[in-house]
Amino acid sequence: MTDELITERRGATLHIIFNRPAARNALTFGMYEALAEACANVPTDGSVRAVVISGAGGRAFAAGTDMTQFRGFETAADAHRYEARIAEVLGAVETCPLPTLAALNGACTGGGAAIAAACDLRIAAANLRFGFPIARTLGNCLSAANLARLSELVGAGRLREIIFTARLIEAEEARAIGLVSELLPDEAALMARAGEIADTLAGMAPLTLRATKEAMRRNREARAVEDADLIEICYMSEDFRHGMEAFLAKRKPEWRGR
Repeated sequence: MTDELITERRGATLHIIFNRPAARNALTFGMYEALAEACANVPTDGSVRAVVISGAGGRAFAAGTDMTQFRGFETAADAHRYEARIAEVLGAVETCPLPTLAALNGACTGGGAAIAAACDLRIAAANLRFGFPIARTLGNCLSAANLARLSELVGAGRLREIIFTARLIEAEEARAIGLVSELLPDEAALMARAGEIADTLAGMAPLTLRATKEAMRRNREARAVEDADLIEICYMSEDFRHGMEAFLAKRKPEWRGR
């Protein structure tokens, strides 16, 4: 476990908190692994009945993967290992035996948005900005499994438009399209409401909730497709290398399509 991810028991709720506020909770591999471990090992003896995932600092839920970790990518195997690693993390969130609620505050982008999408429920503060601006910033791509999960939430047409234009969904639109179920005015109200929802979930039949979420996951898994070639053409491209360095240097990339 890392101190960049905090786990706290509050009554019957397990709170998982991304804790790199100075970096807008950008996710390190250690944070991803700690999240997966926390979700996979939640108690199922009735002492914990719900999981709330949030970000510390008031500015972000999680602003994607920490880009410095991509500098070591040299081969296609590096890209495939990364995507497999992220798939395991999202799988751990999605198959967590307890209901999961993402409390979204501020920036929720890239890997952070993927984690939120893997949760059962989402609520947000009024400063939410959700999306995957990779066509503008990095030049990588989402896995087919991620695209399928997001399509279930917002629809294939809207998802395509969001990724193609690299725009971020703000709070009111997120509620209108069903991405989040409730909006709260600020972080304090968000976390108070997250606690209330967790208490409600704690009173529900746990096996009903577990069976429902697993059946829905299996429905989507049955439509899984191969995407290794698509991962390679993006992560092994000159554009991705250039986009990553431009992002870290805070300058605009110049795409070449190779």
